[in-house]
Amino acid sequence: MPTTDIAPRDRLIVALDLPDIAQAEALIARLGDSVSFYKIGYQLAFAGGLALVPTLAGSGKKVFIDLKLHDIGNTVSRGVESIARLGATFLTVHAYPQTMKAAVEGRAGSSLQILAVTVLTSYDEADLVTAGYRLGVSDLVQMRAKQAEGLGVDGLVCSAEEVGTLRGIVAPKLCLVTPGIRPAGSASGDQKRIMTPARAIAAGSDYLVVGRPVLAADDPKLAAEAIHAEIAQALNR
Repeated sequence: MPTTDIAPRDRLIVALDLPDIAQAEALIARLGDSVSFYKIGYQLAFAGGLALVPTLAGSGKKVFIDLKLHDIGNTVSRGVESIARLGATFLTVHAYPQTMKAAVEGRAGSSLQILAVTVLTSYDEADLVTAGYRLGVSDLVQMRAKQAEGLGVDGLVCSAEEVGTLRGIVAPKLCLVTPGIRPAGSASGDQKRIMTPARAIAAGSDYLVVGRPVLAADDPKLAAEAIHAEIAQALNR
């Protein structure tokens, strides 16, 4: 699907950053039709949350499995083959060339889309120096984005700050998924490169990943609807 054809309501991905399936199911029920796309990360996945994927997919929801795989090629490829059977839409891997190549090979014959994580949104320049990288955030993101495109990856996970630049160097068909989204007035938490929904969409993000601003809201459904409205306004739809 061309990224311009994504419906505004499908662009919000709510992160199920919860400790158990019961709480996740309760939130999903509470959100109802207001959310069509969910992300399952480490916390819920390691608490049995991957069992939710076929159920959600079977009910018409989309699922983003955010495990950021990175290992030797054979291990990644076999892991992706197993995940592809669950019915998820997206799976993340770290944007290392061997890892991306193995993931693309592992998802062959399925509808699973591989997203490459360029640089975590909790990292800044100082964090990269501490980790031993010689490139800054912007240069590393651009290098990995070009490598991902060349290897047949379907999309990138990146900060909204990098979206504008990436739109100029990768093909339009690559979807850009942006975490670190915080509606105006929300706390930044542990994210360092953040942006509001409207600004992220205007910059060129295709999907916005939102966790705490929805999960911690007094009325999660109302919070999700407010983000939908902001997305639609930014798209002039």
